[in-house]
Amino acid sequence: MTAPAGSHPPRSDTGRTAPQEPRPGLRDFYEDPAVPVASGTERSLRQARMLAGALGPVGPGRPPATVLDIGCGDGSAAATAARVLAGHRIVGVDWSQDALRRAAPRIPRVVRGELTDGGLPFASAGADAVLFSEVIEHLVDPDSALEELHRVLRPGGHLLLSTPNLAAWYNRGLLLAGVQPVFSEVSLRRIHGRPGRQVVGHLRLCTARALTGFVAASGFEVVRVAGAPFHGVPGPLRPLDRALCRVPSLASILLVHARRV
Repeated sequence: MTAPAGSHPPRSDTGRTAPQEPRPGLRDFYEDPAVPVASGTERSLRQARMLAGALGPVGPGRPPATVLDIGCGDGSAAATAARVLAGHRIVGVDWSQDALRRAAPRIPRVVRGELTDGGLPFASAGADAVLFSEVIEHLVDPDSALEELHRVLRPGGHLLLSTPNLAAWYNRGLLLAGVQPVFSEVSLRRIHGRPGRQVVGHLRLCTARALTGFVAASGFEVVRVAGAPFHGVPGPLRPLDRALCRVPSLASILLVHARRV
């Protein structure tokens, strides 16, 4: 391990450099079973219905589509989508072995894959659709991730991306009050300065405008932007949260449907 500039590694009594304990990194964080790997059912259902409308039903002259759920987590979102996407093939993909173990009973096929260090284990232009549900906010390099999704999708293939909204209606008020926005984090160890107690590993957040600009710049045509509620909103505020889904720029969760150009 390289010591920070201006510091010296600790030495043992023999004068030799003593080994240092490795600090846990992002991989260790996401392999921790205590870290949540599923999001709200209502978001999953709305996203699946958007994709079902784009793919259409399986039938004569319309073979099953191959749908990759990239970052499938425990498989609960894919299981929800399967009820809406009857007949289509869903493959769950994650690089967390713990997540894949939990997903296996819910998804007929799960595959370990990464968006970096070799890419996804699929042929170019081989997938009809990709579900990318609340993954992008966890990525160090989202540009490379979108490039890899563009590679595996066929021309005209569908990307259904969801992510928390930095400009959600309550975050606008929190920022005015000088409070760290919901969904944002400054540490992987504990929460500082915002509501909530659970660390979920968010590295970057988007507004609707920023997200659609980024997706379009990555080789996709944005078809639709919608909103979804957040299951963590306190009970008395949930009707308002659902109502504001009609205005995606204010919604808790952003849903983007795009097509590969």
